[in-house]
Amino acid sequence: MLEIVKAGGIMMGPIILASIVAAAIILERLWTLQQKRVLPAELTEKVWRWVEQRQIQDKHILALQQNSPLGKILAAGLANRHRPREVIMQSIEDTGRHVVHELDRYIGALGTIASLSPLMGLLGTVLGMIRTFNAITTDGIGNPAALAGGIAEALITTAAGLTVAIPALIGYKYLRGKVEGLVVQMEKEAIKLVDAMEAQQVDKAA
Repeated sequence: MLEIVKAGGIMMGPIILASIVAAAIILERLWTLQQKRVLPAELTEKVWRWVEQRQIQDKHILALQQNSPLGKILAAGLANRHRPREVIMQSIEDTGRHVVHELDRYIGALGTIASLSPLMGLLGTVLGMIRTFNAITTDGIGNPAALAGGIAEALITTAAGLTVAIPALIGYKYLRGKVEGLVVQMEKEAIKLVDAMEAQQVDKAA
């Protein structure tokens, strides 16, 4: 393996570094974006119970903010529960943008790696071909070892770049889709909460 890396030339270093960063991002995001961490199953039931029993207190809102991404969104709604629906929805949307930004963290970088890795491999290919033509210019075609070294560099960096880019692209698409799915679920839970609080205010007024 070490011989292959050496034969790949100078571009193998950046390509290997990109592979390490891509793997770290994928593993970190898979851990962070687990359903139970973003949308805890018991959280919605707990909030519903607080709303129904009119037991919402500042300590509950603070605990929600520190609970999970969904908790932050629900806390924004509860903090403005005595205000008009438009104000509550605006507060939820503002908080939601921050939450989505946190969920999207590093995913853009993963997409960049997926796009950049083939280009680094292509650059390695060009450098390998330049090395080959330099060998031909210097020694003619009578030195197979010099020619083989340049061709090997070209092929190895191309393969390495694609080997990094393909999993990175798959990870990028999967994680992007996962974030979008989680955001939709959080929106549904937030709207349910707003509807419940609005209904409670109507009952209280009646």
